[in-house]
Amino acid sequence: QVQLVESGGGLVQAGGSLRLSCAASGRPFSTYAMGWFRQAPGKEREFVATISRGGGSTYYADSVKGRFTISRDNTKNTMYLQMNSLKPEDTAVYYCAASQFGSASSFSTQRYDYWGRGTQVTVSS
Repeated sequence: QVQLVESGGGLVQAGGSLRLSCAASGRPFSTYAMGWFRQAPGKEREFVATISRGGGSTYYADSVKGRFTISRDNTKNTMYLQMNSLKPEDTAVYYCAASQFGSASSFSTQRYDYWGRGTQVTVSS
């Protein structure tokens, strides 16, 4: 089992940047494929980005490609999401998630076994 805690959210103006972190504890971090998902009010939780266990493969939703960068440091048991050129439509609660048996190419929330509580990102226009 792994416990996940997100941090780094906040209020930022459009065009600004934020860096989210996801700290993991428990079972060895490197055994999990990891992902970032987000949920806006009244909408379903959606895939943002995922990263493979070793960090060599990454995947992005079309809506964030070229603006967001996912990374992980297995020595620090931490995953990151660097978000640049933020837009008001990026406003959501951002969640990190861990998949014990799935691959980073799995974008469905159902393939992820453990979730953090989320961190709010608000982008003002």
